[in-house]
Amino acid sequence: MGFLSKLKEKLGTSSSSQMFDEAEHGYVELEKESRVDTKSKLMVRPFVIEEFEHIKPILDSLREGHTVALINIKPLKDKDLVELKRAINKLKKTCDAIEGDIAGFGENWIAAVPNYAYIYRGQKPSKEEGKKVDGMEVTEYEE
Repeated sequence: MGFLSKLKEKLGTSSSSQMFDEAEHGYVELEKESRVDTKSKLMVRPFVIEEFEHIKPILDSLREGHTVALINIKPLKDKDLVELKRAINKLKKTCDAIEGDIAGFGENWIAAVPNYAYIYRGQKPSKEEGKKVDGMEVTEYEE
């Protein structure tokens, strides 16, 4: 069985001319395959913290160990800096407990990853230069 025949069989099209007609329009629609167990895969998931209580689902996801959390802290930062510091400390303690990693990207984003991942911080510049990754500053959260 040739490559095009296998592709045609996978796509479920009855004629190759129909498949090429669709390709001329700039797209070929593929059928959705059933998902494999999502617990065995890594998930990158965005979160927004508007209040301190919004960190609970983030902490739960990190503890499960299959989630890279990209967290937008701008709403809480604009609202209450004390609560923001409290939320970041809680995230940092959880990342330490699961032996994960946490870092800030720019002024409004935090990335938190499980123990089998790490966050690239670039080469260690001098303390005056700050840390930048492709033009974006990376902030260490240390106590």
